[in-house]
Amino acid sequence: MKTLNSPWRKTAAAIYGAPKDSKLYGSVEIDITDVELFIAQKRKKGLKITLTHVLASAVGKIIGKDIPELNCYVKRGKIVQRNSVDASISVLMKSGEMGSVIVKGVDKMSLQEVSNYINQKVADVKQGEETKATSNKHLLAKIPWPFRRWVFTLLKFIAVDQAISIKGLGLSPSGFGSFILSNIGTLGLDLGFGALMPGSSVAMAMFIGSAKKKPVVIKDEVVIRKMLTVSVTLDHRIVDGKHGGMLFRGLNRRLNSLAEL
Repeated sequence: MKTLNSPWRKTAAAIYGAPKDSKLYGSVEIDITDVELFIAQKRKKGLKITLTHVLASAVGKIIGKDIPELNCYVKRGKIVQRNSVDASISVLMKSGEMGSVIVKGVDKMSLQEVSNYINQKVADVKQGEETKATSNKHLLAKIPWPFRRWVFTLLKFIAVDQAISIKGLGLSPSGFGSFILSNIGTLGLDLGFGALMPGSSVAMAMFIGSAKKKPVVIKDEVVIRKMLTVSVTLDHRIVDGKHGGMLFRGLNRRLNSLAEL
């Protein structure tokens, strides 16, 4: 039987407090029938593209070109623009814990470049190559309670609140990228609203739910289409509801212009 107090669970108990921060939540259903056909065609040609790769590329370009506010963080009470758009892709490791792959400059990369990079990094993680974030979680978990929470609070104050990089630990305001993308559909979840992890400094976390065939109305006719639920958690200190609307509209637009990714 697995222990309930894994390194991540012990770390989570240190870094998360009671829900009190101001956050925005939103979700939308997207027709991905044509997206899945596009992916199938690419895979027949030997290109290992997934829905996660498509959304990472699309969201990166939306943020880079249309919604720069989503590429900001809070520094000493002020909103600061990041120098590049970096995606943090959640990865399920062999241990059952979640790791992440950082794709720097994702808005400047083609879909194929995004796919190749993520596939290689995911392979490294699954083969046991520990990421800096995972290493830090294990290190923090070894500190006795309640000192564990005190240490995290101090590190967060330095690296996040004061925006001072701690290179030895790989901590910085952009250490988790510009946004987090997690495919929770692979875990059997249709919809989920995740946390903006303290210490990440991201303005947005996006969650990909499961895709299912559903009856929808198109031009007054009921047809069967493949529908995907996508949800986001936004930092209300940085963005407002209109930015969530812009994001979802941009996502629909980008997924209807896949050749541009």
